[in-house]
Amino acid sequence: MIHKIKQTLELIRFSHTIFALPFALASMVLAANGIPNTRTFLLIVACMVAARTSAMAFNRWADADIDAKNPRTQNRHIPAGTFSRHYVLGLAVLTGLAFIGLAYFLNNLAFYLSPLALIIIWFYSLTKRFTHAAQLFLGLAIALSPIGAWIAVRGSLAIPPLLLGAAVLFWVAGFDIFYATQDHDADKALKLKSLVVKFGIPGSLVLAKVFHVLTAAFLISLAYFIPNPTIYVLTCSLVLGMLVYEHRLVRADDLSRIDQAFFTLNGWIGFIFLAGTATAIFMG
Repeated sequence: MIHKIKQTLELIRFSHTIFALPFALASMVLAANGIPNTRTFLLIVACMVAARTSAMAFNRWADADIDAKNPRTQNRHIPAGTFSRHYVLGLAVLTGLAFIGLAYFLNNLAFYLSPLALIIIWFYSLTKRFTHAAQLFLGLAIALSPIGAWIAVRGSLAIPPLLLGAAVLFWVAGFDIFYATQDHDADKALKLKSLVVKFGIPGSLVLAKVFHVLTAAFLISLAYFIPNPTIYVLTCSLVLGMLVYEHRLVRADDLSRIDQAFFTLNGWIGFIFLAGTATAIFMG
């Protein structure tokens, strides 16, 4: 049982939760102007975990045949025979229903929008079959996390979570371009679509820079709504510096440091943003 739990956590890449959770928590703190009550906080975290688990399980189920043909992914759990497709799809459905059920205990708007959110985060897994904008759809899926966290606290929508959601959209789309460069040849051979396939590796890396400039612009624009904008702007400056360094690590003629740029730096970016934003709000 312990081994199966461990394998399931590897299946859904549980460690990748660090990409979305800090921005959701930052939005939560901003919406509550501090820390919300314990019930709301726990429900937000539970919704995040359930929604992300459902999305990743659906992705692994939908991409099982593709993964089996790609040398980089052919050892994933379904192609390798660790889990059956029925088990993985069942996990996606059950955790998706759990997400909707948890949203019911937050507020009406969160509950009414939860099925739409689930459809969007599942839909991403299908996009590489018909649109080159797959990275933008992934960004949209993860951008729902700060928007959803705000709705969970306030029961309504406003400009701040939309700005933060837009920042997350372009941040994720930009760094997912880095990740997709590893599959450039395999995706072309399998007739799959992505921004990397569309523009090539050099062109897509330039596009990633444009996306991260937009990320910085949306993050800075959020300063208007922060009680202590000085600390927040300093935090954004640090995040921007890390994004610049990230782009120095990944070059068209040297993709050997993708893991450092994709996993390490982006993980730190999320936590630094959360810490700086929370500090600015508490001190404000």
